[in-house]
Amino acid sequence: MRLPRHLRTTVPALCSLALAAALAAPAQAAGRPGPDRHWQGIGRAVLPAGDGWGSATTGTTGGAAADAAHVFVVRNRAELVAALGGDNAANGANATPKIVYVAGTVDLNADDSGQRLTCEDYAAGTGWTLAGYLAAYDPAVWGRTAEPTGPMETARVAAQKAQARQIQINVGSNTTLVGLGRSAKLVGGNLVVKKADNVIVRNLAFEDSADCFPQWDPTDTAVGNWNSEYDSVTLYGATHVWVDHATFTDGANPDSGQPLLFGRPYQVHDGQLDITNGSDYVTASWNVFEDHDKTNLVGSSNSSTSDPGHLRVTFHHNMWANTVQRAPRVRFGQVDVYDNYYAVGAEEYEYSIGVGVGSQIVAEHNYVRLPEGVSADRFLHHWGGTALTARNNLVNGRPADLIAAFNAANPATPLGTDAGWTPVLRREVTPAAAVPGVVGHRAGAGRL
Repeated sequence: MRLPRHLRTTVPALCSLALAAALAAPAQAAGRPGPDRHWQGIGRAVLPAGDGWGSATTGTTGGAAADAAHVFVVRNRAELVAALGGDNAANGANATPKIVYVAGTVDLNADDSGQRLTCEDYAAGTGWTLAGYLAAYDPAVWGRTAEPTGPMETARVAAQKAQARQIQINVGSNTTLVGLGRSAKLVGGNLVVKKADNVIVRNLAFEDSADCFPQWDPTDTAVGNWNSEYDSVTLYGATHVWVDHATFTDGANPDSGQPLLFGRPYQVHDGQLDITNGSDYVTASWNVFEDHDKTNLVGSSNSSTSDPGHLRVTFHHNMWANTVQRAPRVRFGQVDVYDNYYAVGAEEYEYSIGVGVGSQIVAEHNYVRLPEGVSADRFLHHWGGTALTARNNLVNGRPADLIAAFNAANPATPLGTDAGWTPVLRREVTPAAAVPGVVGHRAGAGRL
């Protein structure tokens, strides 16, 4: 059996903190030119008042208060870790105001010498092999009633943790992370904002946050599923976050290109921007999410005790292009979804907005482009929630009642028509008919 491409190539090992500290330098140090006046302004920018849930209460200012010693331009993983505080394991608790500009492509699957690491490097010494894992948990051998346990699953977890230490980059409070110019990109990693407050991420492309070691779960649905670990950006108990003008893609390694193993897609990607575990006051604006399966999850689980009363999130002027599901899928949160462009692909499409337990979604002024063979009733999906307002949306240029379309096709599980709240934090509202042109020309990295 031929291994998936990502198992023959990617990912990294532990970094030398001493080298990282030496490499990190203020933006204009070591003879490097600092950002010009335009990019200085972008780095100091704050989320405007009234711009979505991220502007509520104390607002979102990121690293705007950073002094000159805490403004950095970074060009590799070691410099990035150093600029964020110097110790990746501890950087999530670093609340010093800081502005970090990313220049060019930063490969998070490279060690401090610039050597690109492979999945085999992570697995070294653990005993994990894909062939061994497949042999141990083949449903014909293991069955379908219990999750994997035993030596090969223990080895998979150890290898996964080695990868996580390398590619998960922790971001602390009072941070602005912004791509410099039109080509800034983070490849192969996962930004983690965990229990931090006041973070801005702008003008960055995120590509191929692949998990070398997906877990097989035969109990996930009646036929089982492969589940992966990493998002491109993870908000976990994070508050006051603005993600703006970013592009999210799997690059040359889409899940659609992976093989079927145990009859199920060998899925190596999780979310692109996931907002969970009591995160609150988030604005996601002018982003592009494309060619991906599980795109945006808001809320952790149906039984979460940390999510209720939180998860106030705004998605506006984003584009979902050829995504399969979760655009977004919501549990518990008051989520405002307006002025977004949905360019739906026919292949593998499941749904866009998932109405989950306790969710209160308002979907207005969105433009939905559906291909031939995909009907409007598929845009929404019932995941146990009923509170939903959907008004003034267009499907292929025509007014559409998305809730009525869903309910007509799904009379046993109807959705309600009132989310129970009215959004007021909308700074710029575009008529739905103009959304494809406006969002198509202005959203995504490189367009600030």
